Amino acid sequence: MLKTVFKNILDGGKNRLAWIDYARGIAIILVLYRHVFEGIKQAGINVTRWMGLEHANIVFFSFRMPLFFIVSGVFMGGSLSKRGIGGFILNKAKLILYPYVLWASLQITLQLVFSKYVNGDRKVSDYLYILYAPREIEQFWYLYALFNVTILYALVKVKLNLKPIYQFILGAVMYYLSTWLVRHKIETYFIYDILHYYVFFAVGELIADSIRKKETIAILSSWKTVLILLPFFCVSQYYFLTANLNSGLARYSFVEENQPTIYALIALTGCTFVVCVCHILQRLEIGKWLRVVGYHSLYIYVSHVIIIAATRVFLSRALGINYVPLLLILGIISGLFFTILFYQLAMKMGFWWLYSLEKPKAKNPSKSSISVNGEPATA
Repeated sequence: MLKTVFKNILDGGKNRLAWIDYARGIAIILVLYRHVFEGIKQAGINVTRWMGLEHANIVFFSFRMPLFFIVSGVFMGGSLSKRGIGGFILNKAKLILYPYVLWASLQITLQLVFSKYVNGDRKVSDYLYILYAPREIEQFWYLYALFNVTILYALVKVKLNLKPIYQFILGAVMYYLSTWLVRHKIETYFIYDILHYYVFFAVGELIADSIRKKETIAILSSWKTVLILLPFFCVSQYYFLTANLNSGLARYSFVEENQPTIYALIALTGCTFVVCVCHILQRLEIGKWLRVVGYHSLYIYVSHVIIIAATRVFLSRALGINYVPLLLILGIISGLFFTILFYQLAMKMGFWWLYSLEKPKAKNPSKSSISVNGEPATA
């Protein structure tokens, strides 16, 4: 079944920008890496022998979320022009806000029911976090942030008629404000994420036209460009790693919170490097499985924590496997495979409402990406 699904996605996705799916695929794998590894640590399994894995976890943290926002911002203008502000907001509510509320509620419920077996320490009152403190619900903060940033950006664009460059300047001011608030320990809950990531979304729209030009594609898909960027990428990631380790902060957030300009440069360098790699993959037409993963990134994101937690509990408690590299690899694989499988089964059985309030128009759900001119569902 999955083989047919993969073929349909690749054959039917000619109106999509392949590098976007590659980028989303890489980003969602990095998300799974972090969540699987953090789950292993929180389960009390000793990871001190595997500090290299911990260091990779820190490095990946430097650019993966900005990458998601930049990629989403690329499709901002086209989507808004097609739908108008009212239709745009409704579309995002159906595709982003709805699955956020549904799956966050489901995850909290499962953590309450299976409290003896999972890491989360939940209370019934935690459902309120969905409204104002999404970072208390593991990975779901991103969807709430993406929805809020997208809608605010669209309203500012339409009501104030701000061009992308001015949106970027506004985002930069918001970004520095977010780090100031954190340094002064002023809790702003979901507002922080809006302030912090607005600028990266603006970068996406700022480059949207130029990144589609043939001359830009030629530069981005060149090995020469990758080799030029490689030392900058390595040095910036090394700095991010060592500075965070030396800070002593448990969350490894020192650079992001205390050196916002340096963090922004590191994040943008990492994102640019990944985008170039994705353009090369697109040009060579290799690693197509990454495109399939990227196509399913939203569906993987909402359900993967449930899957990887179940996998870890089964391997560790039922089979007695505590070998960290094996738990990490199997956790990532299961988090990708079973979430995609579950999504495809849900589509085939008519349970599309588990992922969106917008019913797929195509007869074959695997050919429906809920996209227009390459616009991903989460854009």
